[in-house]
Amino acid sequence: MSLLVVGLSHRSAPVSVLERAALSADAQVKLLQDTLAAEPATEGAVLATCNRIELYADVDKFHAGVAELSTLLAQHSGVGLEELTPHLYVHYEDRAVHHLFSVACGLDSMVVGEGQILGQIKDALATAQELHTAGRLLNDLFQQALRVGKRAHSETGIDRAGQSLVTFGLEQLSAGRAVEAWAKDKKALVIGAGSMSSLAAATLARAGVGEIVIANRTPDRAERLAEILTGGDDTDVLARAVPMDSVPVELTRADIAVSCTGATGLVLTADTVAAAVEGRTGTPAALRERAAGPAGHLAPADAAEDACPLDLSAVQGATGFSVMGEAAVAGMDAATLEQHAAWVDKGTGTVERRDGRRTPAEDAEADAELIAALAATAATAGRIPERRRPEPVAEAFRPAPVLALLDLAMPRDIDAAVHRLLGVRFVDLETLAEASADAPMAADVDQVRRIVSDEVAAFGAAQRAAHITPTVVALRAMAADVVANEIARLDGRLPDLDDKQRGEITQTVRRVVDKLLHAPTVRVKQLAAEPGGAGYADALRTLFDLDPETVAAVSRAENNTENAKNRGRA
Repeated sequence: MSLLVVGLSHRSAPVSVLERAALSADAQVKLLQDTLAAEPATEGAVLATCNRIELYADVDKFHAGVAELSTLLAQHSGVGLEELTPHLYVHYEDRAVHHLFSVACGLDSMVVGEGQILGQIKDALATAQELHTAGRLLNDLFQQALRVGKRAHSETGIDRAGQSLVTFGLEQLSAGRAVEAWAKDKKALVIGAGSMSSLAAATLARAGVGEIVIANRTPDRAERLAEILTGGDDTDVLARAVPMDSVPVELTRADIAVSCTGATGLVLTADTVAAAVEGRTGTPAALRERAAGPAGHLAPADAAEDACPLDLSAVQGATGFSVMGEAAVAGMDAATLEQHAAWVDKGTGTVERRDGRRTPAEDAEADAELIAALAATAATAGRIPERRRPEPVAEAFRPAPVLALLDLAMPRDIDAAVHRLLGVRFVDLETLAEASADAPMAADVDQVRRIVSDEVAAFGAAQRAAHITPTVVALRAMAADVVANEIARLDGRLPDLDDKQRGEITQTVRRVVDKLLHAPTVRVKQLAAEPGGAGYADALRTLFDLDPETVAAVSRAENNTENAKNRGRA
């Protein structure tokens, strides 16, 4: 059997794909059950976090295993296999071990060194143990990964290489100010009461916010988290729990809102956030200007079919602005984009520029080709993403943000369109990925990498040594049977032997057999632990003509004992 991992993460896939591929708790359970039902796999575990989905399995065939695990991920994520495949990575044997150990140490995290992943690995192991999908290999692997991660954090300064995702997100929201100074005495709303939301609430409490409101679909969990925060010795924050339907009202009171739920749809829409901003300021929340001029506001739903679906009056005075270009159509949904493309195709698209020149319809040909390509994308994704990094332009006066939003959910909880609302500062996982891409790496990262390499070698040696143990046990059992049979024959030939004589002879024969077997079995374990040592078990079985079923029975018995111990630890 061999270890195989197939997965995708923020390093291999865009946030939009990760968002759609996110697995609910029920989907993870079904994925594990189907993995074991698949022919190539005998063990399985799922590591699903806000920025990764990985399926670990013990397989007997590499290519069949890759194909089966990839297909299962596609089926249970709801993302087609053809679309998912370019974003998948595959690790096998030692590379798979190296990958998980690196993940456990925070080397593969969006923010290097964050420690929350250890809790997520522990949860993944506990789920696999509860469903009995983790055998000896995956139990050993995940237990060792937890130990390696703890070692990295205790022996190095990897924590200094990066902050937790929550802390990093708050730093982005504070826009260069110290988080403690920025957050002091603010009112915070935390949506969700899971591990990430609890971490966010605790981080906000330590940062000095004056009040934290917890909203969760399960009231008991929200109330328990509020009690923990209120009773904490290191903070004096006021915390209270509210039902989910109170979120719109609480949002009008909050200065900071953090959301991380397991919802499959949006928890905060752009309209909800706009209403909250209006409730705080008393004026409607306006849209931010686009990069090259005023935003291309969508026309009302009843706009004439032969008209441009943009509000032309809004873009009439924009220098260099083409209502047929990519900047104009960014953010449109598929239906509106098709309407815009039809308008361009009619050749009616002209708009006055500030310098008095006109944009002839014939100049729209290139734009029409672009829009046709974007329409194909919109038909699949449902929407053309808005430009997150517009080119610099002269900024109009904008009021300081009155509401800071942090979305740590996957799939997202907060509509990405809120980043266009004046009075709102919005940070999500995509923003964090962009901001952390150029973050400096601490020198301690190199030390952690050495720890990972050493631990991978040690794990491989232990697994190879363990692989030969059932064969050695079967060999010693066979030798014990030979001794017993020979003593029985001796009893038939020398029936007058007394018990003392028979015992001395039996003990002598056993010592001889043990001494003959000791050096070869110790040496074969040492050789098997070295790279390429897997063949020694086969050689031993062949030389001594051991029954394969006897060896397999020993292996099954050891696995059952180990699994029982591991379930007891969980």
